[in-house]
Amino acid sequence: MKKGGQTTVFSTGGAGETAVAEEPRAAAPDRNDPRVDSASREESRDETLDALFHGRLKLYQSRRGFRSSLDTLLAAFFVTVRKGDKIMDLGSGNGAIALVLAALHPSLSVVGLELQSGMVDRAGRNIRLNRYEKRVSVVRGDVRAIERIASPASFDAVVCNPPYRSPRSGRLSAEREKTVARHEVEGTLDDFVAAGAYLLPAKGRLAVVYHAARTVDLLQSMRKARVEPKRLRMVHSFADAAASLVLVEGVKGARREIQVLAPLVVYRRNRSYTAELEAMLEGKRV
Repeated sequence: MKKGGQTTVFSTGGAGETAVAEEPRAAAPDRNDPRVDSASREESRDETLDALFHGRLKLYQSRRGFRSSLDTLLAAFFVTVRKGDKIMDLGSGNGAIALVLAALHPSLSVVGLELQSGMVDRAGRNIRLNRYEKRVSVVRGDVRAIERIASPASFDAVVCNPPYRSPRSGRLSAEREKTVARHEVEGTLDDFVAAGAYLLPAKGRLAVVYHAARTVDLLQSMRKARVEPKRLRMVHSFADAAASLVLVEGVKGARREIQVLAPLVVYRRNRSYTAELEAMLEGKRV
């Protein structure tokens, strides 16, 4: 979809199922470009090549499986980032959050953790396509076995977009990528939060984007893991609509008290993006 001339990468079918944008295509890459694997030098029946930030970022995504949604952008912009931080993206999917963070913050290094081997492969190709090999990597692993993947307190911040639904909530997709991304079949909210807490030192930061209807579950899970919720922001499609998503950032071992920020509104009445969303879609830090 184009809003004010901006082509976006986001689909209507992400983990949060937030209706934001259609599925535009970037120009096919140069077949001789060494950054692009030989098996992926043009769009295929299975994948599209999509663009973000006026083409500064390009992403291969599955046509029928998991596709990045607005949640990706919001999480990357919400997490508190400091110069030189080392960040872990739990459940990294196609690598979109990691790549957006790297594009926004040139001093960061980001590691993505993803369970599904097909998405690990796609994320690796996306990293190479965008020339972020020196600062971004994705490894295959399970958040439920985080101690096998990384040392405790080894990251400054963690960001994640956990599955929003229990296996008994809603219809499971026939596409495995979508099922794992949307439903807690390979890791619960508590599993993701516990993994984040394990990776953080004292005062380390965990930022989560989640379904607004499960805000209480998220806050309880974070406090149980000794990650105290410190910043909260509700996301609304329209100013007069109920919240659809919640953004929460917690600090490991912090004292109790939370800052509730002004709501984030996606659309104006005419369905054009608000100024804040426009800035995000252009890759401007807000």
